[in-house]
Amino acid sequence: MHCQFCSRKASVHLTKIIRGRTQEIHLCDACSHLNDLFLPEDSSEINVPALVQFLVGQTPAVPSESPTSPEEVCPHCGTKYSAFRVEGRLGCPHEYEVFRDRLEPLLEKIHRRLEHCGKIPSRRRPMLVRKELETWRIELAGMIASENFEEAARLRDRIRERRSTDES
Repeated sequence: MHCQFCSRKASVHLTKIIRGRTQEIHLCDACSHLNDLFLPEDSSEINVPALVQFLVGQTPAVPSESPTSPEEVCPHCGTKYSAFRVEGRLGCPHEYEVFRDRLEPLLEKIHRRLEHCGKIPSRRRPMLVRKELETWRIELAGMIASENFEEAARLRDRIRERRSTDES
């Protein structure tokens, strides 16, 4: 097997299973260390936060592309982005803004959105879905009345999709 990023001989093999689908990832020593998958003290001990970050889709670094840009540091608390990668935790609320360009793709991969919406209790979900569908039907009627048929067709499809996912 060869490394998926630099075509060297792979020595680290990861298997990711999501919803029953298996995906294998093969890395050489250089790529695995460059992505901080192993703790520096003991090269055989796995860095779990970095591994999780790597598996959820953050673009891995490739040895031949070693960036020469300076390390990003939060001006409020002094935490480096590399510390976040190792720890898996931010040091202060300002880091969401400082590291925004790097955090947004990661958060979107993990949560499938950038805003926190919270959870809806299962007993209230049917009522909220009915209310949302009713709002969309009123909007649909308005679009048809104003002869905005393209948007009306999109909204009609969204209503159908919501109904079918709600019935499942």
